[in-house]
Amino acid sequence: MVRLAGNTPPFFKATAVVVATLFSLGQAHALNPIVIKGSKFFDSVTKDQFFIKGVAYQPRTLSVGFTDPLSKPGDCKRDVALMRGLGLNTIRVYQVDPALGHDECMKYLADAGIYLILDLAVPKHSIVRNNPEYTVDIWNNVRKTVDAFKSFPNTLGFFVGNEVTNDNLTTVASAYVKALLRDTKTYISTTSSRKIPVGYANNDDPNIRLQIQDYFNCGDKEEERIDFFGINLYEWCGTGVNYKTSGYAERTAEIAYYSIPVFLSEFGCNLVTPRAFPEVKSILGPDMTGNWSGGIVYEWSQEDNNYGLVKINPDNNAQPLSDYNNLKTSLASLHPQGVKMDSYNEKKPLSKCPEISSTWEPNAKLPPTPSSAACDCMVSSLAFCGMTSCDDISTNGKTGVYGKYSACSAPQKLSYMYNYYYTNIGKKAASTCNFNGMAKLVAASKVSDQGCSSVKDQNTDGSGTTNSGGQNEGIVTKSFGPSILGLQAVLVALVAML
Repeated sequence: MVRLAGNTPPFFKATAVVVATLFSLGQAHALNPIVIKGSKFFDSVTKDQFFIKGVAYQPRTLSVGFTDPLSKPGDCKRDVALMRGLGLNTIRVYQVDPALGHDECMKYLADAGIYLILDLAVPKHSIVRNNPEYTVDIWNNVRKTVDAFKSFPNTLGFFVGNEVTNDNLTTVASAYVKALLRDTKTYISTTSSRKIPVGYANNDDPNIRLQIQDYFNCGDKEEERIDFFGINLYEWCGTGVNYKTSGYAERTAEIAYYSIPVFLSEFGCNLVTPRAFPEVKSILGPDMTGNWSGGIVYEWSQEDNNYGLVKINPDNNAQPLSDYNNLKTSLASLHPQGVKMDSYNEKKPLSKCPEISSTWEPNAKLPPTPSSAACDCMVSSLAFCGMTSCDDISTNGKTGVYGKYSACSAPQKLSYMYNYYYTNIGKKAASTCNFNGMAKLVAASKVSDQGCSSVKDQNTDGSGTTNSGGQNEGIVTKSFGPSILGLQAVLVALVAML
């Protein structure tokens, strides 16, 4: 499975909310808007309930790593034709490069009536479960990704996180994900002409799955609650089990109370191969359609983990495998009807936030919205910092204490610490400013960092405006900067000197 470390105005209402609008890109297929009403998706034109029939789509190789599959028109055209043959209506993509072009691939998908659910985190810019931070680098990349896909009518939704908290030792990380959720929903509401929902994809850890479900669907502030919930579920393995013995019946009972749409964001256990996909009959049949909104098979291309539906050959042709044909057979006879939107008026209550305990630790106070402008303002003042500890750059989701520059990048935080050492410990001696080639003297453009922490980004690309002050000498890291691990090591050494 793909594992990324990580990585508004009222939306959830009893009334439907448009999450995709009629639109045509060139000669693109006109997709009916999909709306959310209560805990279900609906086609707003036919008023039929919408069930996700999807596949995880992230072709890759170990030598190259992850690539952006929606930036390769030739591959998209090849794969979408086969997806249409399966009768799919949704793909999930885990990683894209917002700087690349996606028009052609999104058009191929739209022509085939296929929507996109896109993960916003990438390995380079994600919330790390064991050492969570929510920084300007993460936030700026998320905004760029939203900007790149918000105008496509078949962008069905975004995942703000995928299994970030995956056991009871990493629950603090969920506070950072919820902060990113808050900011993403607010950003979409202020920059997009339509309301694109944001969800979270959870793993199936028995110790925390119920807490996760409740945590992301609780609270008084709508922008801090997800709009839909995904569960990566691999409990049904082979034909030797059924709906009741596989664990699917228990999972269905656990989400029956949920007030927003729930679907399987990954499924397809491969402990028995080739996969026959007997679970599809339950997912899109009477066993589950009353509470679930379909599911996404893991995954499209054959990789080293042996989950592929098709094999991408050296000549770049796609060869359907046994799993593809078996899934096609399983899906062929399944056409869930669900309920009609106009007659559906069920209202379920929001979840109750889980109590803080030794196994559920995220503080109710969430991290602040990162601001590149605030961090740039701080760096421009690195002559007289007035810093006495690491508090200004530290973050703690357990206590709910976040330093005023805790969201700055690693080089910016290290510059702050270097400057303090140079100003207060090194007595401004030029010999103390090099730090083994990692730093250099600069002329500060501000007298101090007073007021910097309240400066907000003002442009959608993450840039902002800062105030200028007097000219002073200070230290900043060189442009190549340290890694996060390098930063931690240097901070330990600097603190020891203080």
